[in-house]
Amino acid sequence: MTTLKLVAVSAGLSVPSSTRLLADRLTEAVRDGLGEREVDVRVRVVELRELAVPIANNLVTGFPAPALGEAIEAVTEADGLIAVTPVFTASYSGLFKSFFDLIEPHALTGRPVLIGATGGTARHSLVLEHALRPLFAYLRALVVPTAVYAASEDWGGTGDARSGTLPERIARAGRELAGLMAAGATAGTTPHRVSDAAADGSPRVNQFV
Repeated sequence: MTTLKLVAVSAGLSVPSSTRLLADRLTEAVRDGLGEREVDVRVRVVELRELAVPIANNLVTGFPAPALGEAIEAVTEADGLIAVTPVFTASYSGLFKSFFDLIEPHALTGRPVLIGATGGTARHSLVLEHALRPLFAYLRALVVPTAVYAASEDWGGTGDARSGTLPERIARAGRELAGLMAAGATAGTTPHRVSDAAADGSPRVNQFV
């Protein structure tokens, strides 16, 4: 039996952060979707806020600090990726874009990706389609159909007949990413999978990082 690797990238700047909250909710939805398919998963959350200085240094020197290198490796070796950014000036944040500028152009080819964004008003929701989806299309990733935008009023809101509530959208997107990850595992085509047992035979412990 194998364990899939799921990485969530959060570009939230504040603590606590609605961006991190959305990333966590999406992660749990994917966990639930994989659990329904009896597929185990290991999760890592990459907080870009903690890597802001190393990202800037890498852009000007070309050399990643160890923590940044580990984060990039985690993203490029994941079987599924969740990417969530706050909306700044009608687009993804500079920190978010700077991190993905450090990813090799073909490193995410065919990788299932779920995109999400947060903002103060629903008027910015199209950022998912005019900014994030084209970015990951350029990286040749496989972006799930449902992208999730969370405005301030969505937390606890009732939604509408077409889009549903925020929890409904999160659950739908989570099922879509879980389906792609599970399908890849069944077909043996996931880019990276890890054994349930470590090299010494001891079981691995699944945990958030």
